[in-house]
Amino acid sequence: MKTIRIADATLREVGSLSFKQKIEAVRQLESIKVDIIETALVSGEKADAVALHTISSTIKNAVHCCTTGLSEKAIDQAWDAIKGSAKPRLRIAAPVSSVQMEYLCHKKPAKMLELIAALIKHAVALCPDVEFAAEDATRADAEFLAEAVKTAIQFGAKTITVCDTAGNALPGEFCDVLEKLYKNVPALKKVHLSVQCNNALHLATASVLACCAFDINEIKTTIVYTSLPNLQDIVEILKAKGDTLEVSTKVNTLKIKNVVRTLGGFGGVEEAGEEETPAEDNGSVIEFDMSTPIATINRAVKKLGYDLSDEDKANVYEDFRRVACKKTVGKRDLEAIVANAALQVPPTYRLVSFVINNGNLITSTACVILEKDGEELKGVGYGDGPIDAALTTIENILGHHYELDDFQIQAVTKGRDSVGEALIKLRADGRLYSGAGISTDIVGASIRAYLNALNKIVYEE
Repeated sequence: MKTIRIADATLREVGSLSFKQKIEAVRQLESIKVDIIETALVSGEKADAVALHTISSTIKNAVHCCTTGLSEKAIDQAWDAIKGSAKPRLRIAAPVSSVQMEYLCHKKPAKMLELIAALIKHAVALCPDVEFAAEDATRADAEFLAEAVKTAIQFGAKTITVCDTAGNALPGEFCDVLEKLYKNVPALKKVHLSVQCNNALHLATASVLACCAFDINEIKTTIVYTSLPNLQDIVEILKAKGDTLEVSTKVNTLKIKNVVRTLGGFGGVEEAGEEETPAEDNGSVIEFDMSTPIATINRAVKKLGYDLSDEDKANVYEDFRRVACKKTVGKRDLEAIVANAALQVPPTYRLVSFVINNGNLITSTACVILEKDGEELKGVGYGDGPIDAALTTIENILGHHYELDDFQIQAVTKGRDSVGEALIKLRADGRLYSGAGISTDIVGASIRAYLNALNKIVYEE
């Protein structure tokens, strides 16, 4: 029985992970004995390099495979970031189909072969373990694909990955590509053959299992649901049908569910293997607890009217779990979490001071001073009550009216000197922006909440 290596590409495929989440993902993947942990292209930014250095030192047993750009400089950057790994690998991914060579690299086949040769040669001089990934291989000309793979092997690539990048190949069609490749490139049997199947037609797992009939050595997966096959699905199928397929994996199947539960919320994607947890929604009653998966939280947030990025979804879910471990989270709690965790931006407008005149015999007036780029902006206005007067004054300063979608006030603490929290939702260009403010003064909390939402709008614009 042949042992197939599992390469997890979660850190490569999910770009919205925080530094803390990346390190936690590495630790969890190491704990279940994943063979290869893949990381994304090095951006050249210092923070990115620092993250990869830390990841390199965290990976003890698995191969650390880092994707490089299509230049010698990009390869050097990747190598500098991962050369401290116990088992470093450089991954060079280049298109081999006519359409992608022309569109992405602006190169004809002959020039593409020259580029592949130069990049592999340069990478091998730095790192003994180099992978060549043939992108869009299922749409490539069979003869050119063979030449590209031959070239990569000739110049030192030890792993060849055949990719169904477009995701339009049926399992049988993917196997036909491998069969022709083995026939045209005898040297392929002397290196590791890896497959990367796309799930656009929901056939990635089926394609991987079909490929097991060939002499493949490695499978690309992710711990969360992306365009690649899911790690838990692949491992559990190989455990159940390994004897039939005559393949096995060393990944620890006993721990994998716990790892999936821990990492399933990363990247704003649904937890692997988790059924949807329905929220209790009777009118305005919505309640969630620690068992609620991120997919349900994302749907609830969207139902509240917010359109968040993947990074904001991950931040909201992280804050949600922190609150949910102490109490049941309701609708108002979730809105406050979104206001505090999503789209945090540097403030354009800051509150300097405000003065409110209010009483039952006079019209409420407000004098508000804001600061923008070091300049003080002063405004005076009136309204139906102190809060309306304050917010109207801010609009006078801005010279712009934003639609107020929702306004809530609640006490955070008890007693006469209790702290109040205001939540304001403004609508601009069809999108909702929420802001939260806390103060012992309800008017002050409302102003801060309005400015918090306003700064998000200004930053987006």
